[in-house]
Amino acid sequence: MALLSKRDTAQVMEKLQRRYPDAKCALNFSNPFELLIATMLSAQCTDVRVNMVTERLFQKYRGPADFAAATPEQVQEDIREVGLFRSKAQNIVATCRLLLERYDGEVPADREKLVELPGVGRKTANVVLSNAFGIPALAVDTHVLRVSNRIGLANSDSPDETERQICRRVPKSQWSQAHHWLIHHGRQICSARKPKCEACPIQEHCQYFRKTFTKSLNAKESTGS
Repeated sequence: MALLSKRDTAQVMEKLQRRYPDAKCALNFSNPFELLIATMLSAQCTDVRVNMVTERLFQKYRGPADFAAATPEQVQEDIREVGLFRSKAQNIVATCRLLLERYDGEVPADREKLVELPGVGRKTANVVLSNAFGIPALAVDTHVLRVSNRIGLANSDSPDETERQICRRVPKSQWSQAHHWLIHHGRQICSARKPKCEACPIQEHCQYFRKTFTKSLNAKESTGS
């Protein structure tokens, strides 16, 4: 699918900003460490469920030292409601021990250091950098991957390449908010199975809409309907 022009890209960002002016991180956190743990838990799990789990989790485990002192089996019992809870518990305990060993219990505001932590990939690192430290970054989750490729902001099945393509086209000052705008758009309009194209504020720019509309129009003309 062809990429949008820079002019269309700018108009898409402007319209998404108007549509979702209050878009922000849906995970509840009060410091970088809590956001790191919440984001690790969010893989293959809804933000709503993660927030339910972390509400009590962060009362029991106040910081890296508390998690590091626990066994993965103990943490498993506290996060059973989230998907992949066994591997997540192992990664959380291992990550907290590394935070204590290498960074005096502080979450580093550095992508390369973050992705060295167990269970922390580029997406998680970008979420933390952007939302906890205010560092421009664009995390590509399933919503951002789907929506950006449908619209024409990117043309890749790879989250990393999708991120690079978007960041080349969108001003750095908008990276963090673009992540939230695309997520909100994916949840409210551009759903995976049945996108609400008729209600979409950016349909005139969207490559998916153009392709679908043209195909539908051609089909009607061929049948004479």
